Amino acid sequence: MYGGHAVISIGHSHPHFVESIENQLHKLAFYSNSIQNPLQQKLADLLGKLSGCDEYELFLCNSGAEANENALKMASFQNGRSKIIAFQKAFHGRTSAAVNVTDNHKIKAPINTTYDVEFHTFDNLESIARSLAKGDVCAVIVEGIQGVGGIHVPHPVFLAEVERLCRQHNTLLVLDEVQSGYGRSGKFFAFQYANIEPDFITMAKGMGNGFPIGGVLIHPKFKASYGLLGTTFGGSHLACAAGIAVLEVIASENLITHAGHLGCHWMAKLMDLPLVKQVRGSGLMLGVEMHEPINQLRQRLLFDDHIFTGSSSDPNVIRLLPPLNIQQAHVEHFVFKLKAQILTPIPNLAQS
Repeated sequence: MYGGHAVISIGHSHPHFVESIENQLHKLAFYSNSIQNPLQQKLADLLGKLSGCDEYELFLCNSGAEANENALKMASFQNGRSKIIAFQKAFHGRTSAAVNVTDNHKIKAPINTTYDVEFHTFDNLESIARSLAKGDVCAVIVEGIQGVGGIHVPHPVFLAEVERLCRQHNTLLVLDEVQSGYGRSGKFFAFQYANIEPDFITMAKGMGNGFPIGGVLIHPKFKASYGLLGTTFGGSHLACAAGIAVLEVIASENLITHAGHLGCHWMAKLMDLPLVKQVRGSGLMLGVEMHEPINQLRQRLLFDDHIFTGSSSDPNVIRLLPPLNIQQAHVEHFVFKLKAQILTPIPNLAQS
């Protein structure tokens, strides 16, 4: 029920995925980006078609953190600023610039905190407006749905207003869809519920179904400059073969619509369970908030029922990020087992 932090998008060892990588391996696994790789164009075309972002340019890299690094770098190139607005409970990666906009001081070394970051909340547009009005903010970076933070969804009206404020103050808008993208929310990107056009869209996790690949979609108003961004391994032949296979399966199996419909059904089932405080999310990116810490509950689900679930920075939230091709029978089984575990008394270890 977790898929490796939303990485497994089309299921473990999907036959088309395996065949695509195997066929490419027999042809050419890797060569320098000094030579044009036509698979990159094929991947870009298919991504543009399925996502509806066909006018954007695609830069390929290796991970979500690297995607966010390049998006922030591009934003700073555009307006010459360095200050960033991010959000409380945000997670954007563990590399230098990305970790500085992550709301977790424990994983930041002094070398990472070399530019100013303000952390705001989703319910305080006034504070964001005041900060942007100073004219020194390079970019606002926000997750389409917060993952590590406990599945918090920015309201579409909020995102639309943030976009408007960014345009007004020459600030760039970065949508981190690393975990919430690739059909997981019931749309290709979660921000598409808000009908906005971010300047940069970052992605990774489900993009390669386990093969390392990431990317940045760059708005067409920014013109490419040779050598401005670069990568050694990004967009390799094998990575592109994996990425193309994922998109082909998403399209042929109608997984985006499936994720949306099944997610609604799942949320309703979860909200009916005892001791559940709240269910948040969209599609197949859900957070179940309990009234108490869920560590023991997760362990019992794992060791008693062989069901793996995710945690978050909120100790009371179970994170659910299954493959997009999960079936209703799996959901029903999970709900049945979760309810049974919730209703099972926890042994008193002091008396045992």
